[in-house]
Amino acid sequence: MIRAGLVSFCALLALTACGHRPPDQVTDACLILEDNRAWWRALQRSEERWGIPPGVQLAILRRESSFNAHARPARNRLLGIIPTTRPSSAYGYAQALDQTWDWYREDTGRRWADRDDFSDAVDFVGWYSSKSRQLSGVQPTQARELYLTYHEGHGGYNRGTYRGRSWLINAAESVARDASRYQAQIDRCERRLNRRFWLL
Repeated sequence: MIRAGLVSFCALLALTACGHRPPDQVTDACLILEDNRAWWRALQRSEERWGIPPGVQLAILRRESSFNAHARPARNRLLGIIPTTRPSSAYGYAQALDQTWDWYREDTGRRWADRDDFSDAVDFVGWYSSKSRQLSGVQPTQARELYLTYHEGHGGYNRGTYRGRSWLINAAESVARDASRYQAQIDRCERRLNRRFWLL
């Protein structure tokens, strides 16, 4: 009996460690956050720390991973068939690269942060966006520009490497639309989200 309980407990821990499954739908921020209430508190903490609106944070995560904790770029294929290496080290909700994640952990002192942890991922997005304000002059509500710095890096953005890349500009404009919609939705349901969180 004790052994069976221990096995069940270990299985539960393993499932928890695997990260949260992606939301069933990704267009309504209120539904996303009502189903994942700890995510709402994580977004609030990131906004308090870095000044980046929750709608912007969610829009970047949607574009990068569709809220998949274990997202990675698809592998390159040899002869169009045989999977080989991945094009980059991007991983997790925020699709952060190894080098950029190491910079974040060193700069913030969050050495145990994990890319497949939602709270750490949104803090990373907030931190990187605050760096965009410092290094590229992009404001916290400029979701289109924040995404371009996120994708190109601050040096690339400052050099205008995104110009002429219509697919990237379209992606950044999609992020801006998502950010605007998400923020409007959150503004309507924020009181309900806060009440439900504190009731827990």
